[in-house]
Amino acid sequence: MHLDQKGARLEAMGFDVLAPYVDWKEEPSWDHVVVIQEATVPEDYRKWTIIDNLDIIIPVTFRVRGLVNFKSAVFVSEDKTEEVQFHVKAVRNNWRIVEPVIPPHIGVTRMANFAREAALHEQDAAQRGILTALEGSLRKAK
Repeated sequence: MHLDQKGARLEAMGFDVLAPYVDWKEEPSWDHVVVIQEATVPEDYRKWTIIDNLDIIIPVTFRVRGLVNFKSAVFVSEDKTEEVQFHVKAVRNNWRIVEPVIPPHIGVTRMANFAREAALHEQDAAQRGILTALEGSLRKAK
């Protein structure tokens, strides 16, 4: 969750960073990312569902700020709390998330910084303006 929040899946090689922690072979193509303020995992294991000693379900609560559509580069504000039940299992002697496969959940600060970096490297003035506007709307969402 923390690697995702820090934007690991925004980079071209991002899936390689997450691969040791998930049980799917490639990252699906996403048309949007979920922008979050924080992700919380209960430290009290009694809040987890323990199926057996190699198979558990861990609830993760995301404080969602909204969504960024990759095609339009627009941030849509949507303040809510989202809980995802991650099925974690011992696979080939390592703990891995086996399901669900969810879109990237990126921290609002990281997403704003990503938009700023993209704008700095964008050659097309119109696209640069769109990315700058995206950064501004993300900064307001903090």
